[in-house]
Amino acid sequence: MSTFGDSSTGCVWPQAVLHLDMDAFYANVHILDHPEDAGVPLVIGGQPGARGVVASASYEARKLGIRSAMPTSTAVRLCPQLKIIPANWPRIRECSRQVMDILAEYGPVEQISVDEAYIDLAEWPDPLPLAEEIRTAVHTQTQLPASVGLATSKLVAKVASDHEKPAGCTIVLPGHEAAFLAPLSTRVIWGIGPRTAEKLAGVGIRTCGELAAADTAVLRAQFGRQAEDLQRRALGQDERQVHAERGQPKSISQEWTFNQDVHDPARLQEQIRLQAESVAKSLQKRNLVAHTVRVKFRWADFTTFTRQKSVEIGLDDAEGICRLALVIWQENWPPGQRMRLIGVGVSGLAEVTQRQLGFRFDDET
Repeated sequence: MSTFGDSSTGCVWPQAVLHLDMDAFYANVHILDHPEDAGVPLVIGGQPGARGVVASASYEARKLGIRSAMPTSTAVRLCPQLKIIPANWPRIRECSRQVMDILAEYGPVEQISVDEAYIDLAEWPDPLPLAEEIRTAVHTQTQLPASVGLATSKLVAKVASDHEKPAGCTIVLPGHEAAFLAPLSTRVIWGIGPRTAEKLAGVGIRTCGELAAADTAVLRAQFGRQAEDLQRRALGQDERQVHAERGQPKSISQEWTFNQDVHDPARLQEQIRLQAESVAKSLQKRNLVAHTVRVKFRWADFTTFTRQKSVEIGLDDAEGICRLALVIWQENWPPGQRMRLIGVGVSGLAEVTQRQLGFRFDDET
């Protein structure tokens, strides 16, 4: 973890924005289900004969010069033994939903793509420890690596998340945005593409620090009214807010992928209990109750299915959710069956109108 600025003196965050970017997401989703492919050069994309392009490349492939949007035929020339895998979109979307559900525990989320999002941490009095906590939570609950950046603006937070990839955590304290950006290429700034960067280089400007210190009159001659805006961005000034999706969620869930397959009933029950507690906290935070509890199973051979039960009176307490989840688990888990993943989720959500006073199994459907 890297922190720009002195956190020991304390600081006031006018705005706290965290940017999370999953590392080689499509490739790592594939490796999650095919661990035998870990450590080998591989890409997710189309075949060379079909004019395919690389959608995602493992870091082993990137070391060989292979990048996203590169024609797969070029990638194969760089690495003849390259493994090419088609995108598993249902699995990618499933993992994305799981990541976004975790982020939503910390604040409003603006999802940019399946593997990238901003989180508004304004409600937290001290956002500093949350950066590493969120990165760790995503990794431990999904077994997928992510990088995060925390700053006072979306612009700086996004640059920070890319600063130490993969699995990086970079924090830029208030007042240190310009110093953090100064040595970096102008290309890191939102809105500066290859053509703008080329024009800046034409007047001797290649870094954010050089852009921030440039003669505004010279910039105006090249970029007109855009000149001042470019300099503000080079200083890390960005007034864009996190625009989270509004409205009530349709479901809330927690999943856990074990490092090694588990068949110990006590450990599985404990994991269900922990997930039920997390789901219950999410419901209570949103003032919601759930009428359906579901458990997701994934055996060691990757057989995956979901089972659920419903109750008439909504639940928002960990004990009630856990008891029903355990019933579902016991009905569907053959003793000794090794599990790779287990998940607990709820749906049929509604705003609180009445509390569950008792747990009645005869209300299940």
